[in-house]
Amino acid sequence: MIRKVKIIDSDYPALLKKIPEPPPVIYIRGKLPQGKCFAIVGARDYSLYGKRVVLNITAELTRAGFIIVSGLAHGIDTFSHQSCLKNNGKTIAVLGTGVDDASIFPKENLKLAHKIIENNGCLISEVPPGEPGTPQNFPRRNRIISGLSIGVLVVEAKKRSGALITARWARVQNKKLFAIPGPIYKLNSYGPNSLIKQGAKIVQSANDILNEFNFHSVVKTQKNIFQNDSE
Repeated sequence: MIRKVKIIDSDYPALLKKIPEPPPVIYIRGKLPQGKCFAIVGARDYSLYGKRVVLNITAELTRAGFIIVSGLAHGIDTFSHQSCLKNNGKTIAVLGTGVDDASIFPKENLKLAHKIIENNGCLISEVPPGEPGTPQNFPRRNRIISGLSIGVLVVEAKKRSGALITARWARVQNKKLFAIPGPIYKLNSYGPNSLIKQGAKIVQSANDILNEFNFHSVVKTQKNIFQNDSE
């Protein structure tokens, strides 16, 4: 079932309502989870390093009680949703298309979309059902990813990246911004490293995020994401 939720409705997400240019209407498929949401975004063309980082950190944030928000895109977005579900968490996928099966993109993630709904998460879009979306929809939807969340983590991103658009929206919305550092000669490191230079908080473990929100000592053990990196 797809619900049309207007900004004047009581079940419209409270944080989203407060951002500049909130969508007047959103379409929700599934159950909108209640709790603190945290966004994780990154490159479609990911590295093994990026994959390992997002799987580990998403798992820890999920166990700490965060609802994970991402964009259902290939790569880092996909892994964040999958890791959240694997750790019995709830996740929200924000789309640049309609939330109906025929419109969802990429098609390879249709089963993942179904799993999100089956596990008490949801799909959200400002694009009406039945519309496949346009190139303009995807940058716009990134403001919803950050708008739903109390913070945003960028894992990997090239110089021109949707993840960096999400980061820009996060700054406009006064959300806390985090980034995973990477090797300086890797194209995927440009975005996160630049964000860190501009003031984003460097993340070496999930505790760097949890402590920022006063989730002290929630995660008892941490794997340093730089250990045994073969890349």
